[in-house]
Amino acid sequence: MKQIFVILVSAILVDNFVLSKFLGCCPFLGVSKKMDSALGMSGAVIFVMGLASAATWPIQHYLLEQMNLEYMNTLVFILVIAALVQLVEIILKRYIPSLHKALGIYLPLITTNCAVLGVTMLNVDNKYGFWESVVNGVGAGVGFMLALVLFAGVRRKLESCDVPKAFQGLPITLVAASLVSLSFMGFAGLAENMFK
Repeated sequence: MKQIFVILVSAILVDNFVLSKFLGCCPFLGVSKKMDSALGMSGAVIFVMGLASAATWPIQHYLLEQMNLEYMNTLVFILVIAALVQLVEIILKRYIPSLHKALGIYLPLITTNCAVLGVTMLNVDNKYGFWESVVNGVGAGVGFMLALVLFAGVRRKLESCDVPKAFQGLPITLVAASLVSLSFMGFAGLAENMFK
């Protein structure tokens, strides 16, 4: 249980995919303009990361490793993630069309979101068990949500600031993203030292 909690806290705060590993920056910068779309995108990413972790673990351990095809895991994992994203898109289009429309092009981009592939590859590299993989996937998604929601708040605050002309637009967005990223460095060592 301690190991599961350490993995969860680490995935959310310490090893945040967006702010520590700089994976998934495209949706992070693109969807963080409005809080509604940030929350919707976050929910979709949590769902896809959790399901991708749950789906890729048995494929890795019972299929690829048994047949000595570990070198194929990147290709297979991308196909699994693409199928899960299509499932999410179908569900959103059917049941929450306003969110589907708000997410626009960013929803299919979850397929190519390197954070989703990164979490599945990290599960394999760390030799996590099934539940550890699922917790890491969900934790990474929650960490993505935390980063996206925080940054959406920062960007909303930036709209009311008097930004110098040279920094308006993308430059101030990147400066703000780097400052939010620096703030997460303060969590280094938290997960490991929590139970000492």
